[in-house]
Amino acid sequence: MKSSFSLRRKPLPLTLVLLSAFLPGLAFAANCPALLNHKFNRLQDEAQQDLCQYAGKAVLVVNTASYCGFTSQYEGLEKLYAKYKEKGLVVLGFPSNDFSQEPDDNKKIADFCHNTYGVKFPMFSKTSVKGKDANPLFSAMQKAGAKEPSWNFNKYLIDRDGKLVGSFGSMTRPDEKSFVSALEKALGPQ
Repeated sequence: MKSSFSLRRKPLPLTLVLLSAFLPGLAFAANCPALLNHKFNRLQDEAQQDLCQYAGKAVLVVNTASYCGFTSQYEGLEKLYAKYKEKGLVVLGFPSNDFSQEPDDNKKIADFCHNTYGVKFPMFSKTSVKGKDANPLFSAMQKAGAKEPSWNFNKYLIDRDGKLVGSFGSMTRPDEKSFVSALEKALGPQ
């Protein structure tokens, strides 16, 4: 009996490996924290992206706008992304016109971000981030305890386990010592 039991257990991992090879989304779904279990269109080409691909990383979510007094924070966010990307940080930008400072279409926003600030971190199609029309990620973060964005460039920090660990207002600069410290703590040991 013992050997037949052990024979039955061995094929299971092989089956899972084969299934995950043919169904890559299965691996995402199995290990995806609830906060990241959403899909959004990428800004530059509107191709759908599964946020589950960022599971296991520290995620910084930012609502952005091109015509805001805080727009220059794109530069600092890109510097953070470049510095900490290899350590497991991803910055996710969500342009929004909720504060009437992002009237452009997705192509113009993408061109602006790339040409003006050299943004390389993932950016998503223009969306709503507050109220009843807030996209599912921003709604989920609010249910997890985050404050609704009160302006552009609010920052939400999600740790490697997919838990919301901090939210920071527009006035918090990406290079601010306390913010960088919280980000490094969310990165934790790899």
